[in-house]
Amino acid sequence: MAFYELRQYVIRPGCMEEWLDLMQGTIIPGQMAVGMVIAGSFRGEGDDSTYVWLRRFESEAERERLYAAYYGSDVWKTEIQPKVARLIDREAIKVTRIVPIPGSVLQ
Repeated sequence: MAFYELRQYVIRPGCMEEWLDLMQGTIIPGQMAVGMVIAGSFRGEGDDSTYVWLRRFESEAERERLYAAYYGSDVWKTEIQPKVARLIDREAIKVTRIVPIPGSVLQ
């Protein structure tokens, strides 16, 4: 059964624009290149500490395979991850797995 990962991040003070550049220019394109489906990317309205995004997976096996492909790469480990650690509060990351209900436009 397909599910979504709702990921909520706390962005460090003054880092939102740099975070958005990293997400839109590097992270999202890189994840899409390995086959991840990014259903949405959002920032807080009037709150530069809030960033939320939504990824869709067909199954747990697919999620595991795609995670390994992206997060296991040398580029993630040596280039991207250090930037992420500087821009977001990794201790505050909240990940919620959700499934669409009948009638949802996000199936």
